[in-house]
Amino acid sequence: MNPFLPQVSIVVLNYNGEDCLLACLRSLWNISYDNYSVLIVDNGSTDNSLEEAKKEFPAFAYLSLPKNRGFAGGMNEGIRVAEKEGAAWVWLLNNDAVVENDCLSLLMETATLNTRRIGALSPVIYESQTDKLWFGKGKIDFLRMRVVHEEPTAKETTETFYPSAFLTGCALLINAKVFEIIGTLDEAFFLYYEDADFCLRLKKAGWERLVVPAAKVFHAEKSRINPLKIYHLVFSGLLFFRKHASPTGRIYYWVYVTIRKIKNSIDIWRGRDEARSVRRAYDDFCHD
Repeated sequence: MNPFLPQVSIVVLNYNGEDCLLACLRSLWNISYDNYSVLIVDNGSTDNSLEEAKKEFPAFAYLSLPKNRGFAGGMNEGIRVAEKEGAAWVWLLNNDAVVENDCLSLLMETATLNTRRIGALSPVIYESQTDKLWFGKGKIDFLRMRVVHEEPTAKETTETFYPSAFLTGCALLINAKVFEIIGTLDEAFFLYYEDADFCLRLKKAGWERLVVPAAKVFHAEKSRINPLKIYHLVFSGLLFFRKHASPTGRIYYWVYVTIRKIKNSIDIWRGRDEARSVRRAYDDFCHD
């Protein structure tokens, strides 16, 4: 370890990652950056993923939670450990992400630019199965009430870094200084939109959010579309846009939600599979 480099704490959140966690940890074992630690936060897994990780990587640290705390809740436990250890930067990483060996070094080259007020950084993320771009840039679309992944421009892909309104939580490198100012992830979001919420809070506090295109991560995307994923996407999206709507935006927000609920009723009548998960999210949100 090189004590002259800023200390980075890598927090890997695991939940039943038997088919992906070891690949993630193997990639971290080989990274070129020379001052980092790895903490695996286990979110109440019921498979053997945590035990297998401990066998192969006894040098890494482990924190086992008694139940699934969601993305924000689990990551926040890891962030608190990183803060106690004096980490300068905290890298949040999904258990289904595999990093290139120079990824963190490239991110930290930008992170340590003293001429900029950098709050968070992201690599470019590809689908591990197809090598297609999964995340290169993002925006928060208040009109359509969505967070959208966008293609970076040709010019942006040749830059050392470029700005992005939204950074995904899949491989999010965060300046530890910001936790004292804006807090950690909002645990009201059990799954999804906690990263968008964090990025918007960074923006409001005057911190930059940047993508480093030379840094690469490959994402297996284990959370495929299913009723539970649809439920959390809808519920968390409703929560996010209600939380951040302007006074005039709140009127639009409720009109938009009413229209979406009507469409959902039509979808249920037509027998669309995902419609009932959407309805449950609307019902739970209205009673929240």
